[in-house]
Amino acid sequence: MTSTPAAAFAGTPSPTTFIVNVIHAHPGKQQEAFDIIQDVVHYVAERKEGFLWSNLAKSTDGLTVVNIEAIQGAGNVDEFFSDPVFVEKFKRLDTVSTSEFHTYSVGDLVLPKLIKAE
Repeated sequence: MTSTPAAAFAGTPSPTTFIVNVIHAHPGKQQEAFDIIQDVVHYVAERKEGFLWSNLAKSTDGLTVVNIEAIQGAGNVDEFFSDPVFVEKFKRLDTVSTSEFHTYSVGDLVLPKLIKAE
């Protein structure tokens, strides 16, 4: 029996849409903001076909959390926000932070040019 991995590297790049969500945590609330967006992303990952992957990161200065999320297309954002459970989970961020997100289409992919000789 074979299975298809949920994420894998491809030999050639394909068009990808990214959502970059920058969350400015209220003082002392970075971990709480991280936990909330993590819950939101897991909710999407478990239920929405347009979701591809997400990286969640906390800044080392304790001020921000970033969600960089790959989706199949910009239309997925409207689909996510049409889900009342998603909206309710996402609104919880407002209690511990201010946030903004933007949708990006990849314009260039830059790969390393140096290959170390062995």
